[in-house]
Amino acid sequence: MPAKETKSKAQKQLAAQSSGKSGKKKKWSKGKAKEKLNNLVVFDKITYEKLLKEVPKYQLITPSIVSERMRVTGSLAVRGIRDLHSKGLIRQVAAGTKQLVYTRASKE
Repeated sequence: MPAKETKSKAQKQLAAQSSGKSGKKKKWSKGKAKEKLNNLVVFDKITYEKLLKEVPKYQLITPSIVSERMRVTGSLAVRGIRDLHSKGLIRQVAAGTKQLVYTRASKE
């Protein structure tokens, strides 16, 4: 039985590069960076008027939907929804500890 040849690290790397598909060292991805949201933390006049005008027309109203569409933070969306509910513009469908579900107020 013949003795095995011992190769240096450089020789092994060269052999791996020449025999592979691309012959290049693998490049690791940097990962996907999530886009930073620049949501409002207080209502300005324009956004508050938009909230009063548009949100009562939504079929389903939750803090996450209001936050996304109005570009406000979640806590501000909750406060806006509470304000609309107290004015009678929307009605509550379900309330858990984390998520509140509202719909437009029906005309009775």
